[in-house]
Amino acid sequence: MSCTFCSTFNVGAARNPIQSHTKAQRTQRFHNTLFPLVPFVSSCEKQEEPPLRIAFLDSGIGGLTVLRQALTVLPADQFVYYADTLNAPYGIKPKTDVFAYVLAAADFLASLQIDALVLACNTATAVAVQTLRKRYPFPVIGMEPAIKPALMQGTGKVMVFATSLTLRESKLETLISNLGQGHRVECRALDRLVPFAEAFDFTSRAVSDYLADRLADIRWSEYESAVLGCTHFLFYRDLIQECTGPDIRLIDGNQGTVNQLARVLEPLRTQAAAPVHDAAPRVTFYASGHKETPARVERMLALLDDPS
Repeated sequence: MSCTFCSTFNVGAARNPIQSHTKAQRTQRFHNTLFPLVPFVSSCEKQEEPPLRIAFLDSGIGGLTVLRQALTVLPADQFVYYADTLNAPYGIKPKTDVFAYVLAAADFLASLQIDALVLACNTATAVAVQTLRKRYPFPVIGMEPAIKPALMQGTGKVMVFATSLTLRESKLETLISNLGQGHRVECRALDRLVPFAEAFDFTSRAVSDYLADRLADIRWSEYESAVLGCTHFLFYRDLIQECTGPDIRLIDGNQGTVNQLARVLEPLRTQAAAPVHDAAPRVTFYASGHKETPARVERMLALLDDPS
């Protein structure tokens, strides 16, 4: 698989272009909710421990919501972000196709001598994580909808939002079955949020109308929480909350994934006696199949940058 574009950037250098394209007040609330203000550490600063190179793989920009947290939890490390934009979205395609896409992308990332791979995509995890763990010598961290934490926080019903393919996969069915609380879990696909996000459309009337239509028949008085089971969905937390009402807890698996990544990396740090990679920007971006425009790259950086 060839990748025709690679850009490297020090996070923190970009302006926030979304501010100029949406209503300022709503956009500021969107950024503050999704990405709290946190300091960054430049990769050029002297580090006390060897930096590791960690790859994040998603069908598009959804995985940025996970990477943003990893940048703060792992300030000494370098990151590769791979958006499989040529094949996005994954969630509405056949399993065999998505498996092939993920495998090709992971093979490309493995060639970059990465130390770990994060499947920052619930659908990619459901389809391919077991195969990838057998295929590579480095750790592969996957994601799954945060159903268990949602069930543990109360006794009421939980609504799971995910892509159609994630909801069809046996991995999710097994997860719910093993928890023994299937009678408390309902699921619904929100597939169109992914192409909205890929178009950087976070607050338009079209998005609001879509969510209002998809969620109109849900009796939220019967539920305690809703799980955001796709990384793209975090961009729409505020709009989803408006539909559910303020009493519904919105839960995602991003922090748990990053915490697991940090735990898995710890033994690797003790094994490395010296820096294993040359000094480089914090994040290197790859896109599959086509060259990104500067405007799109700037927008991706804005989602990682300080929103103030």
